[in-house]
Amino acid sequence: MKIACLQFNPQLGNIAHNLKRAETIISRADPVDIDLLILPEMAFSGYNFKSAEEIEFHLEPTAAGPSTVWARSIARRLGCYVALGYPEYCAHSPSSPQGSMSRYNSAVLVSPQGNVLVNYRKHFLYTTDETWAEEGKEGFFSGEMPDGLGKLAMGICMDLNPRRFETPFENYEFAHHVLDSKADLVLMPMAWLTSQPQSSLVDQAQVPDADTLAYWIQRLQPVLDKGPQGRSEETIFVTCNRIGVERGASFAGTSVVVGVSKGNIKVYGCLGRGTEDLLVCEVPGPGKNSRRR
Repeated sequence: MKIACLQFNPQLGNIAHNLKRAETIISRADPVDIDLLILPEMAFSGYNFKSAEEIEFHLEPTAAGPSTVWARSIARRLGCYVALGYPEYCAHSPSSPQGSMSRYNSAVLVSPQGNVLVNYRKHFLYTTDETWAEEGKEGFFSGEMPDGLGKLAMGICMDLNPRRFETPFENYEFAHHVLDSKADLVLMPMAWLTSQPQSSLVDQAQVPDADTLAYWIQRLQPVLDKGPQGRSEETIFVTCNRIGVERGASFAGTSVVVGVSKGNIKVYGCLGRGTEDLLVCEVPGPGKNSRRR
């Protein structure tokens, strides 16, 4: 199976620019026979909005706005699954109070045919999300992937952390979800911050943020302890993060594809903390060639 992570630097509120930039990176990389393409959290809107009023113009109807339209188009063009994050609004029924709607930090997954398979709403909110979004009430996502790709677990960024940084660290809520759902593949669009100086995003742009990567792996400790519970010999964990600085917030990049088995981590590929690029990794699993046989 061939997985691609599109790591880039979206500009806050500039959807047209961000769509064009993503297209440029894909065209430059010219990927062949990829099975899955993943983009960051809130990939085309930017992330650091300060209020519901400020983000209102950039909210997209459930799995039907510019982000999903782009995902469906690129999925058909490349013949692959596409996952990305976007800011969602969901209008309530006519019987609800006038103008009533819900807002979510969401991610969509579409099939190679352009069909929407998943619309996931972030379950654990970061403080920035709480200024405008509601918590997804359905919990973390799990489900069976078509084409024999196995079971999928999905979260968004903060979902990997303790809830509101208040629950005990050793609860490992998302990692236990991965185990309980017997996931073969884990997808996490991210807008993950770095604790490193802003200067390092330029001076060490090609170098992954080692602290961030180590923390992500640490948050998978129960999976590392027990090993995969699904059909696969290892659980493939994929994060696609963004880069750049937005309103003083510095993002860690370091998009990565890792395999987690009992007592072992295998890094299939990782981008630097300041690199705009398409990371393409081949991992165990039924890819396009095996499905064509």
